[in-house]
Amino acid sequence: MNKEAYREWLRNMELLTRHQRKVAISQLNAVNSHNAIIEELEKNNCHTCPHCQSERLGRWGSQSGLQRFRCLDCRKCFNVLTGTPLARLRHKERWLDYNQSLIEGLTVRKAAERCRVDKTTSFRWRHRFLTNMADLKPTGLTGIVEADETYFAQSFKGSRQMPRPPHRRGHASHQRGTGDNQVPVLVIRDRHGATTDFKLTAATQVEEAPIIAQVIASDAVLCTDGCASLRGAARLSGIAHRALNQSAGIRVLAGVYHIQNVNAYDSRLKNWMMRFHGVATKYLNNYLGWRRGIERWGQQITPSVILQAAMGSLGSFQLLMQT
Repeated sequence: MNKEAYREWLRNMELLTRHQRKVAISQLNAVNSHNAIIEELEKNNCHTCPHCQSERLGRWGSQSGLQRFRCLDCRKCFNVLTGTPLARLRHKERWLDYNQSLIEGLTVRKAAERCRVDKTTSFRWRHRFLTNMADLKPTGLTGIVEADETYFAQSFKGSRQMPRPPHRRGHASHQRGTGDNQVPVLVIRDRHGATTDFKLTAATQVEEAPIIAQVIASDAVLCTDGCASLRGAARLSGIAHRALNQSAGIRVLAGVYHIQNVNAYDSRLKNWMMRFHGVATKYLNNYLGWRRGIERWGQQITPSVILQAAMGSLGSFQLLMQT
């Protein structure tokens, strides 16, 4: 727009109705959000080809506001979103608003209403943004490390084919433990706040031992409620173990060994999950990563951080790993 057209546009603003002004402001905000998204994405400049890992790149125009590149070796084109869960998603100007909905823990329909998209789009966006967050897990937990198993009801929500008859709405599972209707999740947390979790097929030492050996430092002390599987997993991993005899009323050993931190996290996780009225088991890892990110980032979490995490940005990974 040239200067004369711009001045004419400003003069005509006084003629706009209240509704027209609201629409104009909404459009200007959308443009600002789109520009903010583009600026955020441009921070992650492409340095290698996602197809062949070559560094011989050339600029190749732009599309949807994003710089396109062409690999001089494999001759394929790509942009900064190629190979990420956000590839081919539209309405970039609404991504930051949607990320704010994730921070607030809104349901699919409420997030869709806020961002003015369909509920199916909202659902698709949710799991695209959460895919990489689910894999951001700390390793090398140190000091006194607490571990406990928590359970979620197995859910085939959204599935067209199920291995059992469908339950009536509001059905409650009364079976406890590792039955067919329960999905065990191993939660591990150290005293610095670093937290990781793993969805298991069964709460056995065979599954838990490799996990404990991978995420817990060799000189750490593992504290559990004394269940047989975690005791055996600690022995197989060579990790020092302190078990609480909670059935005898022992909640703390030597004044420092307890599992109150991990139990408190389990409680917050379960209470936060209740707003979704049941989570499909196949998406459970995404929800675990969602809650883990909210807890880890705390006051530092912003829509831009969610965007970087969704793209697999190293900066967000380092922020998650801070203790």
